[in-house]
Amino acid sequence: MTELPRHGYHHGDLRDALIRATDEILAERGVEGFTLREAARRAKVSPAAPAHHFGDAAGLLTEVAIRGCETLRAALRASTGADPTERLHAQALAYVRFALDHPGRFQLMFRRSMLKSDDPRLRAALAAAHDELRYAMSAYLGGGQLDETGRLAVTAAWSLCHGFAQLALDGKFDDAAPAGRDAYISTALSHIITLTFPPRN
Repeated sequence: MTELPRHGYHHGDLRDALIRATDEILAERGVEGFTLREAARRAKVSPAAPAHHFGDAAGLLTEVAIRGCETLRAALRASTGADPTERLHAQALAYVRFALDHPGRFQLMFRRSMLKSDDPRLRAALAAAHDELRYAMSAYLGGGQLDETGRLAVTAAWSLCHGFAQLALDGKFDDAAPAGRDAYISTALSHIITLTFPPRN
């Protein structure tokens, strides 16, 4: 374990240090700017250390993506409202805010070519986050199991949130309103959700 004599990391500490370093790189340089060597440099460990703990770059990035999915799921789960329509509004805004607060993780989570996409933990984390959208849509549609139309509605809601988040990340709303980007995003997203999924009697 080449990193231990010099820095005294415990196993969990080193994993967390490498994940923090990866987050920094993703935030600064984007997914394409990530290298395993740079993550090791920032964590102040030998170039071999990340491979020892994660196998390869995909292994480290997969761990970061899993944590991103877990954070997104928690944000979606915490988004509630007085009624099912308000819950949809809250989840849509939470999805976009997650993307803006964690742009590196957000982009990474959907880059299957850079991840171990068959990793059971990653698949479970992605499914758990997606389930929060399904639960909200099920409540909006009256509860119970979603039929084909209901599942398409989930896809429509997800596509709407994801596309809006990507536009926001690309800076398309930076000059959209005098009140500022955040105010515009909140107002515009609320209107779009209402148009797409109007309140139900």
